[in-house]
Amino acid sequence: MQSVKQLINDAKIAIRPKWDEIERIKLANQARVLAAFQDNQVSEYHFAGSTGYGYNDSGRETIEAIYAQVFGGEAALVRPQLVSGTHAIATCLAALLEPGDELVSLIGAPYDTLQQVIGTKGDVPRSLVQQGISYKEVPLDERGRWSKEGILAAVSPGTKMVLIQRSRGYSWRPALSVDEIGEIVSLVREVSLKTIIFVDNCYG
Repeated sequence: MQSVKQLINDAKIAIRPKWDEIERIKLANQARVLAAFQDNQVSEYHFAGSTGYGYNDSGRETIEAIYAQVFGGEAALVRPQLVSGTHAIATCLAALLEPGDELVSLIGAPYDTLQQVIGTKGDVPRSLVQQGISYKEVPLDERGRWSKEGILAAVSPGTKMVLIQRSRGYSWRPALSVDEIGEIVSLVREVSLKTIIFVDNCYG
């Protein structure tokens, strides 16, 4: 019968390769963040408070430039006024969709709080549906996977935006991998080059 100490030592040896890989990724990401701080010339000045309406807020503009660089985006919006992920998504959808536009969820129903924003659940004033934005969903297959045929049938050149939710939310479907998201994006682009592809990278 192995002692507890031996079991612990054996477990540490068994998982050592995984910990080494995590450490490698951590150091690489730390280097990316430090490089972004250096490239954007962050200094004590950027941490000072500002007054008035916040125009030309160098600290805010710099942190958003850092986020964009670290995550490989064209731009970033980093504000304390965004109180949750759903709030951030709702802000984006409201900014990009207008009455008469079409929004299509490619992975079945999104999680419940977003359903309220869209207007398929509850009676939320000023939901997207109430504002005249049409909405439809591509059902998942019997295994809870996204459907290539369903996506190609649902998306058209007139579709303003498609929604891809990476995480399973509160459903039992598997979470999407980065490769799967790439496949879905390629399918949409076969149909339309103008459609906005919105990816909710929750827990990504």
